[in-house]
Amino acid sequence: MAEALKITDLHKSFKTGFLLKKKKILKGIHLEVKQGEIFGYLGPNGAGKTTTIKCLLGLIFPEKGEIRILGQPYLSLSAKERIGFLPENPYFYDYLTASEFLEFYSQLFFIKKDKKEDKIQSLLRLVRLEKSAHLQLRKFSRGMLQRIGMAQALLNEPSIVFLDEPLGGLDPLGRKEIRDIITSLRDEGKTVFLSSHILQDIEMICDRVAIIVNGEIINSGRLKDLISEKINFTEVILSGLKEEQLRELSESLASSGDRIFLKITDESKLEEVLQLVHSQKGKIHSLIPRTETLEDLFVEMVKTQ
Repeated sequence: MAEALKITDLHKSFKTGFLLKKKKILKGIHLEVKQGEIFGYLGPNGAGKTTTIKCLLGLIFPEKGEIRILGQPYLSLSAKERIGFLPENPYFYDYLTASEFLEFYSQLFFIKKDKKEDKIQSLLRLVRLEKSAHLQLRKFSRGMLQRIGMAQALLNEPSIVFLDEPLGGLDPLGRKEIRDIITSLRDEGKTVFLSSHILQDIEMICDRVAIIVNGEIINSGRLKDLISEKINFTEVILSGLKEEQLRELSESLASSGDRIFLKITDESKLEEVLQLVHSQKGKIHSLIPRTETLEDLFVEMVKTQ
């Protein structure tokens, strides 16, 4: 599969403080992103995620390293015209309506008049804002602003889209709407470079990830290769027994109404619980093995740095 993005030995520092002492932000980043995949770029706040994206877009300039986008030097016009971008905190002219906003940006991309209206309407449908086309942006919710920002990022029909924290500050419904849009872009063959610290969403939609901590990539690869399938513990919800009968069989126990919640790490004790429930004519409501998650992997790696 061809490369959509290749970063080699990327370094960036900023001068800070009264003495303008240099602080290293990126310390030799190496990354490769394949065409047609959703790539998750993960890290705690201050790790260097946004700085990396700004370097890729030419908004700031690295001190060292090479960047190629879609096989072209990253500052070349041929690369830039195939890029879409949604920043973490975009600024919109909030007196404009959604349609006027996209009309304004379409002029920046020199989109032909005979194609402009159809393109704007199709993008509004994609981000589910066709019913809000004539509503001023100042009246939009946070989720609606993220979706109109996504539409703006797609106006020029980019081959690769950079999204900086697109899920931040959204409620569960808003996050699902953005996730659905991102996966639809992959279905169209576009490449998505997604920076985020919301690990649950990343785990749901990304093909591969890289984890950056203190300006360095500490791990990268496909999620199924990074995350162990070993069962860490089993969650059991049951009823018909007393807590005293189960306390020695579980590492964690809680109750709500007539239901008891157990966390069991020892497989032999799980068998004892099931036999006890059967002998006491109790009821198992759910039994869920829990394997390692991206959050487990992320927290462990960050703690060891």
